[in-house]
Amino acid sequence: MTGRNPPLPAAQPDHRLLPVALAAAVALLVGTLGGTVSDVGPWYQSLAQPALKPPDWAFAPIWTLVYALAALSAATAWRMAPGRGARDAVILLFTMNGFLNIVWSALFFTFRRPDWALFEVVFLWASIVLLILVLQRFARPAAWLLVPYLAWVTLAAWLNLEVVRLNGPFG
Repeated sequence: MTGRNPPLPAAQPDHRLLPVALAAAVALLVGTLGGTVSDVGPWYQSLAQPALKPPDWAFAPIWTLVYALAALSAATAWRMAPGRGARDAVILLFTMNGFLNIVWSALFFTFRRPDWALFEVVFLWASIVLLILVLQRFARPAAWLLVPYLAWVTLAAWLNLEVVRLNGPFG
């Protein structure tokens, strides 16, 4: 022992923030892409809407909250995952869900096919249920964070059904 202090280790980046930053960036990307293909112009305004449809101004804040909770869910699940296989499953399931979310918006708004969107929303809804079922096995808090998303997509699916019923056929 020479009486000297050992050298200090090099500063390490805080990897705990990486899942949060990545999940937030992906949620922002999905929300932006979905918003980009969601034209609520004259065609949408001309559709007969169900009486219980929320006001148009409510959709942006609700989707923002849903995406924030989903991002927090993804980051939480990533951190709580027991190993690489579980982390890969988290990435795969959230990626699939984000893709289905964007596809629904494109079908409904860009292609103006609420009937096709109604078919697709079943897969979007199922992807949220699958996420909840998988995450509850090892990250119960992350699963619970997705319940508002499931509720919102359930309402959106009903609204989609009513738009088809009130306005169809399409194409």
